Amino acid sequence: MTTDPTLARIGQGVELHHHRGQREAARDLFAQIWDDIGGEQGDPLHVCVLAHSMADVQDDVHQELMWDLRALAAADRVTDEGVAQAGVALPAAGLYPSLHLNLSECYRKLGDLGRAREHLQQARAGIGALGDDEYGRLIKGGLERLAEQLGEAI
Repeated sequence: MTTDPTLARIGQGVELHHHRGQREAARDLFAQIWDDIGGEQGDPLHVCVLAHSMADVQDDVHQELMWDLRALAAADRVTDEGVAQAGVALPAAGLYPSLHLNLSECYRKLGDLGRAREHLQQARAGIGALGDDEYGRLIKGGLERLAEQLGEAI
């Protein structure tokens, strides 16, 4: 459980989207948080998690891709210290498998199968940073489904 108030607010948006089906309300909340944190100039962990979440509520795949690329760029600035201070029980490297999974899916939707496969491989390469918990299994399952869609060996 995170101790970071901004991550808790992002979690509220995720709840709105994934558990209540309120995609537009989640997008509005994420936009407000984005303004509150100073956009891309904000804390890298906040930028990463928020952009990753904002990507999930986009109606246009190009917008989804843009948000996922922002999340990936921010992840490169996230440290294990920053993650630990926020109360997140995951190393900074644990952010990458999900980010690359989502980027791979975006590129698949856009028909750029070469880039989709590149990001799938990057996600697979980082999977060891995830635990054998609900989150780790969720990401691994997503990678398996995407690999099948791309005709990749599992």
